[in-house]
Amino acid sequence: MVPDVSTGSDTLGLINYLFGKGRRDEHTDPHIVAAWDMAGAPDPGRDPDATYTQLAKRLDHHVDLRTRELGGKKPPKHVWHCPVRTAPGDRYLTDAEWAEVGRRVVAATGIAPEGDDQACRWIAVRHANDHIHILATTVRADGRRPRTNRDGWRAQKECRKIEAEYGLRQLKSGDLTAPKTPTGAERAKAERLGQEVTARRWLRERAYAVAAAVRNIDDYFTVLQSLGIQVKPRLSAKTGEVDGYSLAAPGDAIFFGGSKLAPDLSYSRLLERLTTQDVADRPQPVADPAEPWRRTESAVRTALTALDSGDDPVAQGHLDAFADTLHNLARSTSGPHQAELRAAAMAFNRSRRSAIRADHQATTELRQAAKELAYAPTIPGGLAIALIFTALHLARAAAKWHEQRGHAQQAAAAEESFRNLQESYRHVAEPVLADLAQRAPRSQTIHRFEADVRQAVPDHADRILADAAWPALATTLARAKSAGRNPRRLLAEVAASRELGTAERPAEVLIWRITAQPNRRAQAARAQSARRTTTVTSAPQPVSTPTRGHQTERARRR
Repeated sequence: MVPDVSTGSDTLGLINYLFGKGRRDEHTDPHIVAAWDMAGAPDPGRDPDATYTQLAKRLDHHVDLRTRELGGKKPPKHVWHCPVRTAPGDRYLTDAEWAEVGRRVVAATGIAPEGDDQACRWIAVRHANDHIHILATTVRADGRRPRTNRDGWRAQKECRKIEAEYGLRQLKSGDLTAPKTPTGAERAKAERLGQEVTARRWLRERAYAVAAAVRNIDDYFTVLQSLGIQVKPRLSAKTGEVDGYSLAAPGDAIFFGGSKLAPDLSYSRLLERLTTQDVADRPQPVADPAEPWRRTESAVRTALTALDSGDDPVAQGHLDAFADTLHNLARSTSGPHQAELRAAAMAFNRSRRSAIRADHQATTELRQAAKELAYAPTIPGGLAIALIFTALHLARAAAKWHEQRGHAQQAAAAEESFRNLQESYRHVAEPVLADLAQRAPRSQTIHRFEADVRQAVPDHADRILADAAWPALATTLARAKSAGRNPRRLLAEVAASRELGTAERPAEVLIWRITAQPNRRAQAARAQSARRTTTVTSAPQPVSTPTRGHQTERARRR
């Protein structure tokens, strides 16, 4: 059961809509099911003699009295509107049940507390099987305004109780950090234009993806404009500097403020994590194109540790940075599993924010790695799979972290992201693991690796050797040995990076940790080559013509 509170200033206009045919003739039987006074509320839906104007005047009675006291000025935003809708698949409630829902919602939100004879006037109109609209004018009989602070949260809390009592589907409670739900008009516009999502959601998804990749607020606006999105900065009246912005889809006249897209897309929140960075300070291209992937995988593993640290702001900061990582991972990946990575990133957007204020300063490593990943070349094979595998585990840990703190919506979003990552991992990992298993070394070599496993990871050796991925791990160890690594020492090193007790497939965990390990021999060769190049280019020697004596000496040495 979903309530959606909003305010306005036109009582008659809203009544015209509630009792009219609707935008697409969907209002088939609009009528009042509950009111502040059923005998005193004209019902244009059931009483032929009642008019919209009569009902508006009755509702606005106390508003008009207050207006005369104010010298002809109506109180601002005096119209309170709250549709309440059951979830798809729920049974249809009767008029009497909807009437009780209306009374409980206006009581819980402070519009009309139970037993308060000075409360605001309100009506509940039903014009569909699955929802009602509650309309109230927020001026009490004593001339005061009602106390409606956090009315949306209180309406949600009451709806959770109603769901349990009426046997309806139990939805997740929010904490006022969710993005604003698209209005009926927005959904109707998208349907009319043949668009799958509303303009608000389309802009939100692109704003998140761009913010994940850019390094400062100026680049954020520049990239949005390059995508055809209209950007309208807002200047402060005091300083003349930008203190906000609005976005509109290409060719659309409707602009949405950053905070209206999502709370953490406001200008001030973006500045917290998009600090100004000089060009000289930006990371330079690296010789090894795989290095950004390794650095990101390592930073995601660090974020896993942060969730267990007990420092909630730091953990929330890592979840916010991880959301950027998912967007850039989808951006830097190619293949049929890219759509699942994008779905995982969009789902995790809800999990990246909660009532806990994130500590962005503590997440520099993961945030910088995510930025580098946005511009890293696509790396086919094991390293990309290793990052997806680690991200999968962080999404599952995020779901548990939110669940422990009562963040129901965030936990559900993280779980959805986990399922998408799991599907993506399955698509890319199964062929690679099968290929590794087919290339397993000879049985004599496998026996030696079995002994290495028992020596390096004695507590988990039986589970590792019984894992279906053990042949693939044996191939991975053989390749590492060929590259100059000591298998036993390597196993002990990667096993110590994080416990294996909770891993369902410990052999797979070890495979991808070994894959993410840098090849130190190759690194040393690149570093030596870089030093030689630096020596030659930094101190060029003057060109001289060799003398005859030099030629004779060179010939003698030959």
